[in-house]
Amino acid sequence: MGLKSSVDPCSRLMKSFLHQCGGSAVIDGGLATELERHGANLNDPLWSAKCLISSPHLITRVHLDYLAAGANIIISASYQATLQGFEAKGLSTVEGEALLKKSVQIACEARDIYYDRATKGSSWDISSGDAITTTKPRPILVAASVGSYGAYLADGSEYRFGIYGDNINLETLKDFHRRRVQVLAESGADLIAFETIPNKLEAKAYAELLEEEAMNIPAWFSFVSKDGMNVASGDSIEDCALIADSCEQVIAVGINCTPPRYIHGLIQSIQRVTSKPILVYPNSGETYDADRKEWVASKGVSDVDFVSYVGKWHEAGASLIGGCCRTTPNTITAISKALSSRSNSGENQMETL
Repeated sequence: MGLKSSVDPCSRLMKSFLHQCGGSAVIDGGLATELERHGANLNDPLWSAKCLISSPHLITRVHLDYLAAGANIIISASYQATLQGFEAKGLSTVEGEALLKKSVQIACEARDIYYDRATKGSSWDISSGDAITTTKPRPILVAASVGSYGAYLADGSEYRFGIYGDNINLETLKDFHRRRVQVLAESGADLIAFETIPNKLEAKAYAELLEEEAMNIPAWFSFVSKDGMNVASGDSIEDCALIADSCEQVIAVGINCTPPRYIHGLIQSIQRVTSKPILVYPNSGETYDADRKEWVASKGVSDVDFVSYVGKWHEAGASLIGGCCRTTPNTITAISKALSSRSNSGENQMETL
């Protein structure tokens, strides 16, 4: 199913989707992590978007793995896909726009494949590669990913600094993102996921773009934090969430690619300034070394530890929960089971009243 109607009022669209999902929805997990596991070499400024050119079949495989794991929302491989980045690779604007559309097309096709298998009474077991029996297909949305300006820089600045320098202002950011967002808004995605937003300025640029271009597509804003109180730049998470709250097209606001230990407090801070649904999809807790271009595993958490937080996040107010960098289909399976268990427990309690 998709959110193919007017964005007014946007909040009703997400609430309807969450109702169909039983009150909470599962977002997929790390894309690059899984692409590398399947053999992709992502040592490139385009990162996972490189596979749009070299190995789109791997992207399909990862989307299917997450759908089999229980995801209700899969995010396209366009986080680091920018027209400027494609141009640096020698591609034309037309070719770059086609790749942006392709990222969404791949995700939509994966959803179709999953639905087709489910309709025939089977899905795909990601661990064994065997067909397994499934129940009625669940609601699934495709989110078109828009990474921050820092993602284009490919230097980790959206995580480390969150500030791009004096030469980058509101109009610069709007001009940088404008055509890319327009293409993705017309790509067939159900919503746009503005991800890993590191500062208030870029959030404002996104909000103004959506309004100026009158884009008839819902969106979510997800911010990144290093300390559990502020976004990466040091701007208050509450100030950033207020920008999302004021934008009609934004149907959910939250946090991604942030250590799990910070999420609970951030949910509480966001709740103070918005009544929109809250989403969280943290990383594994590991630290990214931008100079070495690798993750330092010493501070990571296991799937069991990661999922132990899920109930607390849900109780705190998060209704969309998934994983980001270094999380896997196994993580998403565990999240799905944890949320399903809580939903079933709640239903049983209601029946006894």
